[in-house]
Amino acid sequence: MKLAILSRNSKLYSTQRLVQAGRERGHTVRVLDPLRCYMRIGTGQFQLNYKGKQLTGIDAVIPRVGASVTRYGSAVLRQFELMGVATSNSSDALLRARDKLRCYQLLAGEGIGLPDTVFGDNPDDTADLMSLLGGPPHVIKLVEGSQGNGVILAEGLSSSRSVIEAFRGIYANFLVQEFIAEAKGSDLRCFVVGDRVVAAMHRQAEPGEFRSNLHRGGQASQVELSAAESEMAVRAARVIGLGVAGVDLLRSRRGPLVLEVNASPGLEGIEGVTAVDVAGAVIEHAVGLAAGRPVRRRRSAKRQK
Repeated sequence: MKLAILSRNSKLYSTQRLVQAGRERGHTVRVLDPLRCYMRIGTGQFQLNYKGKQLTGIDAVIPRVGASVTRYGSAVLRQFELMGVATSNSSDALLRARDKLRCYQLLAGEGIGLPDTVFGDNPDDTADLMSLLGGPPHVIKLVEGSQGNGVILAEGLSSSRSVIEAFRGIYANFLVQEFIAEAKGSDLRCFVVGDRVVAAMHRQAEPGEFRSNLHRGGQASQVELSAAESEMAVRAARVIGLGVAGVDLLRSRRGPLVLEVNASPGLEGIEGVTAVDVAGAVIEHAVGLAAGRPVRRRRSAKRQK
C-alpha cells in the first residue's frame, strides 16, 4: 500500500520509525509536511497538491500534526478524508483531542473518571469558581498546551488567583483542576492502537517537579496495567474518536483518572522503555483501515493547466 505520514519534520524519531516500520512491511511510505500541502475544493471535487504535484493513489494517512499547526493540519487531513483516504486519526478527533476543555467534557459525559475541573471567563466569577473546586493545591493549565507547557501548580489560594489573573491578562484559555497528591508526581502513559493498549509505561517526575513528561526530565519505566486501567485508556480514546492515542492516567484513591488524551503521542520514550514495536502496530492499524474502507465515488479535480 501507499502510505503518507503527515509530519513537519522527517528527522523526528517518531516519523522515522513509522517510515521504517511501513517499509519493512513492504509498503511505500512518504513523509508530507502538512504546511506544504495545498488544496482545491469544488462541488464534489477535492484535490491536494504537494510541492507542485498532485497527490494521488494514497491508501492511508497517519497524522503526526504538531499543536502549533493543528488548524491547518486538520484541514489537510479532512481533505484526504473527503478524497476517500483512510486516516488513523480523523480530523475531527484531532480537533477534539487538542481542546482540553472539550475533551474533558466528552469524557465526563461518558462517565470516565478525571480530576475535578473548573472553567470560567469573567474575572468577577473567580472567587466562586475556585469555591466550586475546593482548596489548593490547584493545577492550572492552558486549554491548548502540550508536553507540559502551560501547566502550573499553585500551592496556595493567593497563588492560584495570581496565575489566573496573569493568564486572563494575556487572554489565554485555561482551566483549573484539583491536584491528585497521592499520584506523587507520576502518571501512566498508555499507547492505544485500535481497541487495545499495545504498550504502557510509568512516568515519574524529577525531584521538585510535578509534571512527569519526559520532555520535562521525567523518568520512565515499564509498568503492568490493571484491567480497569487498560479498559479506561481504550474507552477514553474511543470517546474522543482516536484510533491511535496516548492516554495519560493517574492512579488515585478513587481509581484511575484520565489526565490527558494525546492525538500524536511520541514513540521514542515508550519504545525505548518497553521494547515494543509500537510503530509497527500503528502501521498495521492504518493498513487495516485502508483494506476495509469502502471507496468513495467522488470525482477527482482536474489538473489546472
